[in-house]
Amino acid sequence: MTGPIPPVPPVRLAILASGGGSNLQAIIDHFDALGELRAAEVVLVASNRADAGALARARARNIPAAVIANPADGPALVKVLESHRVDCIALAGYLRLVPREVTGRWRGRIVNIHPALLPKFGGAGMYGRRVHEAVIAAGETESGATVHQVDDAYDRGAIVAQERVPVERGDTPDSLAARVLAAEHRLYPRTLHALALKLTAELAISR
Repeated sequence: MTGPIPPVPPVRLAILASGGGSNLQAIIDHFDALGELRAAEVVLVASNRADAGALARARARNIPAAVIANPADGPALVKVLESHRVDCIALAGYLRLVPREVTGRWRGRIVNIHPALLPKFGGAGMYGRRVHEAVIAAGETESGATVHQVDDAYDRGAIVAQERVPVERGDTPDSLAARVLAAEHRLYPRTLHALALKLTAELAISR
């Protein structure tokens, strides 16, 4: 007779970030609020910038923080991620192309959030203020945030989730950015939790 199946622990999530880490904070806060119901936990924050605010946020929460010395060195990044037994990866304002060794190793388990409604206003060089400037210049009436799978090209992976926000008359890139960022902070943690629940179910089946 077999005994009860032990519960599957939370999915081990790594965050790659280049900037201040506001999305990282939203993710941490979301999982904290879920408590024992959380499907994932952040086990590593890594950045290509030693002065990234995201690293300081991680250290303040006793989350392992790592500086990626050479972001193009795929095998080295894989080694860092594997050393923390990472199940899935979320990019949060990470401004470097993820090496193929990483996208291949975590295929289907690595996502990014982009500050526009992909497939519009994505691709190389489209990040931060540039995106919002382009949206306003194009006369768009709405923008938003997109969570998408990550492959070996910028912003090309399959769309996972989106939240739309209006572009208001008189908007500046800064005012639009603030509205989109608020949408990111709502959308990304919920989407990561849903993805982690799906992965948890897959791991349970495989046991």
